[in-house]
Amino acid sequence: MAIAKAERLMNLALCLLGTRRPLSKRELRGSIEAYLEAGSDDSFNRMFERDKDDLRELGLVIETVESLDGDIGYLARRDSNRLPPITLDAEEAAALGLAAKVWQQARLAGAASGALQKLRAAGMPETEDAYEAHHSALEPRIPVHESAFEPLMLACRDRRPVVFDYRKANSAHPEQRHVEPWALECWRGHWYLAGYDRGRGAERVFRLSRITGKVRSRAGSFTVPVPDVVTVRETVESWAGETATRSALIRLRSGCGYPLRSRATAVRELVGGWDELDIPYGHGLDAWLVEFGPDVVVLEPADLRADVVDRLRAVAKG
Repeated sequence: MAIAKAERLMNLALCLLGTRRPLSKRELRGSIEAYLEAGSDDSFNRMFERDKDDLRELGLVIETVESLDGDIGYLARRDSNRLPPITLDAEEAAALGLAAKVWQQARLAGAASGALQKLRAAGMPETEDAYEAHHSALEPRIPVHESAFEPLMLACRDRRPVVFDYRKANSAHPEQRHVEPWALECWRGHWYLAGYDRGRGAERVFRLSRITGKVRSRAGSFTVPVPDVVTVRETVESWAGETATRSALIRLRSGCGYPLRSRATAVRELVGGWDELDIPYGHGLDAWLVEFGPDVVVLEPADLRADVVDRLRAVAKG
């Protein structure tokens, strides 16, 4: 059925693009085999209107022209459906080439490679690859290991609600979430989904590595407006702990926790192989501290200490 519809749409587009004058419904029906096979005029009219709307949604500009006799005809002028020539300077071409190399995920890597080939065929200037000279010793990458990445990427693109099971860091068992996905963002090597959580009635950020099972798409439209990309990025930054709003006092075993030491505003050496650190933090520090296990002890504030203890108990329960 999908192939038959695609062929019908292609034939209709070719007819509309290939004519120099508007074609009536009767002429189009006589030119396209699928329309000839329509059982009745009503069936043909419904099929034609759906196909016309689908082509317009795909970007084809279809004009409706009324003749002096009152007859309605359709055509797609080539000058209205032709993209302007692509012009890129050397720096823009280099930026595109570098961006195409960033992705490691197979589906995106293939799409990026195909897009570059088409641009080069259209005249995009060839640029010297600065990384090839160093045998790719230093090359930017965006790793994508989570199976949830691809279905969520497509759901964000198509504006489709999704359902998935999500395990919070302080919970032993996952919970089902109904989410309207906005965007995927990468922070410090981890992927996050920002969206509207229908069950909680508020925006939420989900770390993809904590999504369990399959991501299922759901029919229907979004119920809240999607923020602009800058606002979404700020939301992810805040939830990922990049925006510091408070300060924590922790005790860290000597010779351990170098990522924590790099963020500390003050480090004081204690006796017995421990150091005391002041760390500015925002959302998510409790989950990060748990990763250092017995090498970290939270002293202040009390709510952060309690959150870390809850997470460690959840891990101990399995």
